[in-house]
Amino acid sequence: MSLTDKAIEQIRELISTGKLPPGSKLPPEPDLAAQLGLSRNLAREAVKALAVARILEVRRGDGTYVTSLQPSLLLEGLGGAVELLQGDAGALLDLMEVRRLLEPMTTALAATRISDKALAEVKWHLDAMREARDDVERLNSHDAAFHRAVASATGNDTLLTILEGVSGRTLRARVWRGLVDSQAAGRTLAEHEAIFDALAARDATLSQAAALMHVNSTERWLREHLESGSTIRDEAQAIPRTKVRQNP
Repeated sequence: MSLTDKAIEQIRELISTGKLPPGSKLPPEPDLAAQLGLSRNLAREAVKALAVARILEVRRGDGTYVTSLQPSLLLEGLGGAVELLQGDAGALLDLMEVRRLLEPMTTALAATRISDKALAEVKWHLDAMREARDDVERLNSHDAAFHRAVASATGNDTLLTILEGVSGRTLRARVWRGLVDSQAAGRTLAEHEAIFDALAARDATLSQAAALMHVNSTERWLREHLESGSTIRDEAQAIPRTKVRQNP
């Protein structure tokens, strides 16, 4: 363990033991360094690292504070970590598996809690997907927003953050699917319509089944293309400015 890692661990221990509870202000840098037996430079580096991890918040002109330490805040870095798994087909399939385990249950939970306002937001993104079926970028943007609205309807911010974190590369895979599979837009719309109809009926079992069918469809397609030797990375990274006319 490096000296910086040890410094980070010392501050984390102060937080985990309750000596620095959520929302509390850290001592000034010289005092903190002296308290922990560190150089000021090490204390500063440790604080920077913990700020990046959303454990600490540096307020310019005011000092450094422990954040709320809410799971949804601490897990925000998950998406960034997932995006670093570029070119790793095995990791992408693992993420798809995680999504298959979590998303159907999330959708079932949403069916029992979704408000009329939240349902209207889900429908808005579904309608936008219909309008964007000839624009792969927009289609997949509203696809992601559709699923975010469903997860948000559960009222569980931690669950929402985790799902958003693992969906970054799966979103790129869905975009790539739209580029190489001319029938993808129609199937995607049909699958999302089934999810919406189940949510509108407040039917948890049907919502879970519809979401599972949707995730399985994407995962099956992805496995087939990876087994055939197709690649994800270059095609996915070239997508943002690409528009493809899909078959009606």
